[in-house]
Amino acid sequence: MLQRSDIASAPAELDALYHSLEARAMAPLWTAPDVGGQEPRSKAAPHRWRWQEIRPLALQAAALVGTKQAERRVLRLMNPGISGRSGTTNTLFSGIQIVMPGEVARAHRHSPSALRLVIEGEGGYTNVNGEPLPMLPGDLVLTPNWTWHDHTNTTAKPMIWLDGLDLPLVNLLEAAFFEEYSAERQELSEAQGVSLALHGGGGLQPAWERPSSRHSPLLHYPWPQTKASLDRLAGATAGSPFDGVILEYVNPATGGPCMPTMGCFVQLLRPGERTRAHRHTTGTVYHAIQGRGVSEVDGQELDWADKDVFCVPGWTAHHHRNLSNTEPAYLFSFTDAPVLRSLDLFREEPAGD
Repeated sequence: MLQRSDIASAPAELDALYHSLEARAMAPLWTAPDVGGQEPRSKAAPHRWRWQEIRPLALQAAALVGTKQAERRVLRLMNPGISGRSGTTNTLFSGIQIVMPGEVARAHRHSPSALRLVIEGEGGYTNVNGEPLPMLPGDLVLTPNWTWHDHTNTTAKPMIWLDGLDLPLVNLLEAAFFEEYSAERQELSEAQGVSLALHGGGGLQPAWERPSSRHSPLLHYPWPQTKASLDRLAGATAGSPFDGVILEYVNPATGGPCMPTMGCFVQLLRPGERTRAHRHTTGTVYHAIQGRGVSEVDGQELDWADKDVFCVPGWTAHHHRNLSNTEPAYLFSFTDAPVLRSLDLFREEPAGD
């Protein structure tokens, strides 16, 4: 039997062992480059996508590809560090979707969960299980796992939003299912605003029902309410030293994340504010709702302005700075934190500035 002490002096026997293992779909653990080290090192890279470059390409795509040709007309935001996979981080997908005036993105459902952060538009709606959810800039709209959804632009201007999905994670778990609806769009069977009326009352919930799903029963988080909450807190508390004034979009029935696989957050950086550096095991996709700033990620400066998108890989040191001395900056983000927390794999720590 080959002993550890014999490895250096028995190259021929060791080489023969490796060939025998390979022929039997086996391999030695001690030669594997991807079994982990003392701490994680993400394959994803920090990256920023500029809105001024995204928008013309989205409009060009709308002129060339119709919503009847493409299941969803989306420009994927591909991480340059991850080859051969549609991921913005290792577990999260993001893209820019555009629906032109009068168009319908037809109804379907899928096991990956999705979110929509509206960037541009004057209305229109996403129909989720029969409820029309308004889509105005800054609004967050949820289309959770296996809910029917379609998008309709009833306005005279393009509707453009950021898509966020847990698609890379669901594909890794080989659990992706997809089904088309029987018609182009669903009937509007619920009143507009019903989920907001039922579940958007802060600490107040309907006493006659208890939601049974793990995702939030509140499917629409309007930007005016969200911004007002951030602005009030900015004048009342210091917030987080690492993220400024930051709020989570929660499931109002449980206080937990809005969806089981993705957490959504929004933060305010006061004029001139610079946060402390930290790192955590969650990968994060950011969208600048308003303002301009710079985020240093793993020593790389990513400057951002209104509507830009950037990503921070997991376990990567990062901090943010608002470049305006007079105006606040607002950042939306989504992460895979709920998954890591549920598996006791979430870890966070300050990082050197």
